[in-house]
Amino acid sequence: MRTAIIDPIGLDNLHLVERPAPQPGPGEILVRLRAASLNYRDLIAAGGGYGSMQKQGDLIPLSDGAGEVVELGPGVSRWRIGDRVISCFCPDWQAGPPLPGCFDHDLGARCDGVAAELRTFREDAVVEIPESLSFHDAATLPCAAATAWHALIELGEIGPGQTVLTQGTGGVALFAVQIARLAGAEVFALSSSDLKLDRLRALGAAHVINYRADPDWGKTIVKLTGGRGVDHVVETGGGDTFRQSLRAVRIGGMISVIGVLGGARAELNIPVAIMQNVRLQGISPGSRAMLRELVAAVVQHRLAPVIDRVFPLAELRAALEHLRARRHIGKICIDI
Repeated sequence: MRTAIIDPIGLDNLHLVERPAPQPGPGEILVRLRAASLNYRDLIAAGGGYGSMQKQGDLIPLSDGAGEVVELGPGVSRWRIGDRVISCFCPDWQAGPPLPGCFDHDLGARCDGVAAELRTFREDAVVEIPESLSFHDAATLPCAAATAWHALIELGEIGPGQTVLTQGTGGVALFAVQIARLAGAEVFALSSSDLKLDRLRALGAAHVINYRADPDWGKTIVKLTGGRGVDHVVETGGGDTFRQSLRAVRIGGMISVIGVLGGARAELNIPVAIMQNVRLQGISPGSRAMLRELVAAVVQHRLAPVIDRVFPLAELRAALEHLRARRHIGKICIDI
């Protein structure tokens, strides 16, 4: 089978190799992968940025894959050959709140990912793909969409009459716009491109701001909300945006910290956070149970993932470079 390998670690060392097909063990299934999608974390892992928390060589990248079951290991009862499935980002986190150890086998960093034609999974490490979703659509969900769902629905409990601020046009940000809208919330969205702002409007953002033209956008958000601030900030920018996010959120509001696109460190004005009674919450993609709920909501509300481009597996390096350039709108997918 063909598989992508990074060895030694570093994006320049990504190449395709032929390897023997894996065999499913007890309680495992063999999946022929048909599609994958990229996340910013894939760039970090490709460069070894997670340090001791990831493999530093012979790494199969990518965490989000979709395909069909082609072989069952001994004792498997949940699946049949031909079933269509997507991978769970953290297979050890099945349900409930996160516990120690639930992130120990995340795909594409600590463990090998899905950039391969065949991969084995534990039978409880995948979720069924409904017939209405393509492999590419399904492959966009495990990390980006599940993270937005975790932030806004599971923890944020967003609903009608509430306000949400999103940043940029990456996968998490666009799913946050769509999920907030299906929950009935009013969306404020940021981008540095007027073209991208038009796309955000088309997805349902009620208010859009070019943050390059308005670097003091936190104050602008407060004005647009009548001096109140937004209920929930989906913070994907990191160090470059956190200060403004703290300005934009209402008293008692929530900032979901998800991304580090603008840097991994930010200065926290502690007195402001105290006076604002801000809830600061780090967000990960979530459990298998959350992914199942998300998939059901996507189907019920006919939510269409925004896919920027599809690259073949042989052009994975070019796809990751496209991601790093940040000119994309939505998800970048891989055809396997």
